[in-house]
Amino acid sequence: MPYDHRTIEPRWQRYWDEHATFKAVRHPDRPKKYILDMFPYPSGAGLHVGHPEGYTATDIVARHARMRGFDVLHPMGWDAFGLPAEQHAIETGTHPAETTHANIAVFARQLKSLGFAYDWSREIDTTDPGYVRWTQWIFLRLFERGLASQAEIPVNWCPALGTVLANEEVIDGKSDRGDHPVVRQPLRQWQLRITAYADRLAADLEGLDWPDTTKQKQIEWIGRSEGAEVDFPLVAAPGALRVFTTRPDTLFGATYMVIAPDHPRTLELTAPELRASVQAYVDAAARKSDMERTALSKEKTGIFIGAFATNPLTEKPIPIYTADYVLGAYGTGAIMAVPAHDERDFAFATQFNLPIVEVVSPDGTLHDRLAEAFTGDGIAVRSGRFDGLPSPEMQRKIVEHLETKGIGRRQVNYRLRDWVFSRQRYWGEPIPIYFPVATHGDPRKGAAYTIDYTKPIPLDDAELPLLLPELDDYQPGDPQGPLVKAADWRFFQRDGRWFARETNTMPQWAGSCWYFLRFVDPRNDRQIFGPQAYADWMPVDLYVGGSEHTVLHLLYARFWHKVLYDVGVVKHPEPFVKLVHQGMVLGETGEKMSKSRGNVVNPDDVVADYGADALRVYEMFMGPLEHVKPWQTAGLQGVRRFLDRVCALAQREPANTMGDETARLVHRTTKKVTDDIETMHFNTAVSAMMILANHLHGLEAPPRAAMETLVLLLSPFAPHLAEELWDRLGHAPSIADVAWPAYDPALCIDAEVEIAVQVNGKVRGRITVARDASEATARERALADEGVQLHLQGKTLRKLVYVPGRIVNLIVG
Repeated sequence: MPYDHRTIEPRWQRYWDEHATFKAVRHPDRPKKYILDMFPYPSGAGLHVGHPEGYTATDIVARHARMRGFDVLHPMGWDAFGLPAEQHAIETGTHPAETTHANIAVFARQLKSLGFAYDWSREIDTTDPGYVRWTQWIFLRLFERGLASQAEIPVNWCPALGTVLANEEVIDGKSDRGDHPVVRQPLRQWQLRITAYADRLAADLEGLDWPDTTKQKQIEWIGRSEGAEVDFPLVAAPGALRVFTTRPDTLFGATYMVIAPDHPRTLELTAPELRASVQAYVDAAARKSDMERTALSKEKTGIFIGAFATNPLTEKPIPIYTADYVLGAYGTGAIMAVPAHDERDFAFATQFNLPIVEVVSPDGTLHDRLAEAFTGDGIAVRSGRFDGLPSPEMQRKIVEHLETKGIGRRQVNYRLRDWVFSRQRYWGEPIPIYFPVATHGDPRKGAAYTIDYTKPIPLDDAELPLLLPELDDYQPGDPQGPLVKAADWRFFQRDGRWFARETNTMPQWAGSCWYFLRFVDPRNDRQIFGPQAYADWMPVDLYVGGSEHTVLHLLYARFWHKVLYDVGVVKHPEPFVKLVHQGMVLGETGEKMSKSRGNVVNPDDVVADYGADALRVYEMFMGPLEHVKPWQTAGLQGVRRFLDRVCALAQREPANTMGDETARLVHRTTKKVTDDIETMHFNTAVSAMMILANHLHGLEAPPRAAMETLVLLLSPFAPHLAEELWDRLGHAPSIADVAWPAYDPALCIDAEVEIAVQVNGKVRGRITVARDASEATARERALADEGVQLHLQGKTLRKLVYVPGRIVNLIVG
């Protein structure tokens, strides 16, 4: 009979739930594994079949570790604050909390239907008051250490969404959600000084078992660069423009300057007759995100502002342009342009017919015209008394000269910006800060008031959590956020004085910065977590999630963890020992799954038609975990036939003895599956089990020991079927508590091997011999091979080289 998934899977899910089979319990005499998924945002759409791929991988690792004698923590929770729920509330009139809780219920049902071995007693929700309390508690630790502060900074403001957007959320000047116009404007914002941890965030990547590409992307995002700050005096205007350069040795070749459109002096320095055109350019730049402006592939644009600066080394005037590829918030907001030695400057200078002056030559030879920028090290030329110096020495000498003259200094710069932490929306954690209010009446009743934002006051820890007020109107629009409408919540009196709460809320990133820590002790209402709970489970041994979180989430989480490390709350400088990114599951035509394309596959439908185990095994069999793969229903059907075959095998009368060939295959399969789970090569593990099942199917009576081993090997992949077959084989449940099968290394080595036979170094045949066959036996078999004989005709065998188990090489003449 085939595998009756509709009956069997719900039965075993109830069993696991009723018996708390996967509750994480720590035993002092056992090793531990903390295996974690990047927890999901519970959207209204529910899961599609791409989501369970990573969850299935961690579930296999967790179940395998448990069977290997590890104490396992494998939890699940919900990253539940955020803009989508608020937008849904605006569109439907449903409170975000109601929407969020309904979505969580759908996600939890779907995950449970897939048989994941989560410890559901540790389930967390970032919107829960008990969780919000500790998120706000961490913010206060940041505030105490001077790492959380306010600033007027240019931001991506979306009037339609009523919130600030990250650079990554702006595409072609519009919001990625809703396609609304976005403008750059200054706004009072909370910032977290992640830049104070830039060097540690880069250096500590070294010891982590993470993908090299992920490490490199984080290093590039941090963007540490050493160089010099240099002052370029302005012509016909007071002061100077300060630039940062990593190549101070090219200063003699600076032939123009570029100032950011959003630099505070751009319009001030613009000539009156050019004011209108420069203003138009500045306005256009304000509608672009930083990522759009700095994209290397984009065509460079710019406009002369009618002002000049002086190159401090050549003392020649050079023109000042404004161009949107220079950012006001990065470095000093101005650059010196050396077109001979920078590809971007070369393209700009060529386009605007500006001088290109070579000051670094590959070999010291002068060139009048350059076909392209030379960006490497070389020999200084056209550099006055510094001519002839190699680039590294030139850099040292120039910086010393700048410092002596008082026009420059050594400087380390970062691409990383301080983290803009404010959001002008309702559905987020309130920031636990309030400010003094000057008023002669009750501001809740319309009395005029002034808020002194220069004197932020933190809530006392005992006052946490500060929860959101009930609001009927979540409409965006006010740059201070929808919470300004909650006057009774916002304003309060203390000791006869009026105060106003912060009306910005935290970004969705806040809750996901530390959730892995709360999982170790989620019901502790006295501490963020207990010291023993931390010691029991941290750090996270395996963290699996999408590569879209390569930079921001992982960088933010590492930053908060390091702050908590400095505070003394955690004992490890890094939270995640090993990181794996699962690849995306595409639609059948190779396109990304989306509602608009109509190619989304709902796992509920797959579970109903084929069973959860078939979905789990198929997603692991599709290809390497890290690869992008298209969904193919035909492949799912093949996996289902494999499970039906295993089910049918268990219903046959078993044999009590096992032949040598079967025994060797059983042990080789056990080794293969064991090794593949540990290296997360799940597709080849499934293939090995299919080969074993086919072999057993071909026997008159499958040996009981072989069947038991196959079921145990299959159990992390197809746990419902494995539980059922283990029960039918006469064992008590649960198979999750049974020891993982061992294998004999000696039986994993083939008694016979196929080796190549070469004639004068070229393969001319193949022979099968015992792995430890003697040279005489190998010689006899090689000379008897028909293909080899053809190449020996009329020739004399002069020498035979034999490497046991690998090769025979016949040297003839």
